[in-house]
Amino acid sequence: MRDEAEAASWLIDEIFTTCAALAPLEVIVVDDGSRDGTVAQVRALMARHPGLRLLAHAQSAGQSAAVHSGVLAARAALVCTMDGDGQNPPADLPRLVAPLLADAAGRVGLVAGQRVGRKDTFAKRLASRFANGLRGWLLKDGTRDTGCGLKAFRRTAYVALPYFDHMHRYLPALFNRDGWGVVLVDVGHRERAAGRSKYTNLQRALVGLHDLVGVAWLIRRRKKAVAAEWPALPHAAPVPVPEPAEWRLEQTHG
Repeated sequence: MRDEAEAASWLIDEIFTTCAALAPLEVIVVDDGSRDGTVAQVRALMARHPGLRLLAHAQSAGQSAAVHSGVLAARAALVCTMDGDGQNPPADLPRLVAPLLADAAGRVGLVAGQRVGRKDTFAKRLASRFANGLRGWLLKDGTRDTGCGLKAFRRTAYVALPYFDHMHRYLPALFNRDGWGVVLVDVGHRERAAGRSKYTNLQRALVGLHDLVGVAWLIRRRKKAVAAEWPALPHAAPVPVPEPAEWRLEQTHG
């Protein structure tokens, strides 16, 4: 969320209500440098929702950085993402998790939502259609709407991906790159009830082409290999690697 104080309360309540069948669950709100009352609204809800967690960026770092922060902090094996503006219906979240829960073989890494009946402006829909068409032609990722915020995936698979700004728009191609199966699910879309969009068509266009070329390079340069381990000698005991008692995040300046 970024400057979504008007949507935060009812959206978080809706998430917990519609996803009650998935309990136990946690809802992580990543505040991306809001300058309104978003943080205060989320903190006030914590007493009502014990599973609610709040992460805050000191300054805005963008959607991919917010998703990355949330996934790193998540404690569950499966993660769902959604935009914080209320346009993604939380009722679709259980449908996104279902293919992962049903995947006994563990081959599906990502379930990506594809918006049906988008409630955006004509200019925004036209720009998105062009960008999705160009991306699909170059990356062959098989999805018509990679910009949809509704996604579900295996946390370990996501963490293994190469991180870069704007990567959230290329998750189907990146999961395919690492050999994971991708399932596409049609989801709903709602009009924005409050706040305003944080992106313009020009901003998307300026970074989109550069990112697209970079992702195409990542896919071409991926080397896939299966390593076979030789049986250990009878006297060779594995050396245990201790787990750190605590992870510390160090901030550098300069």
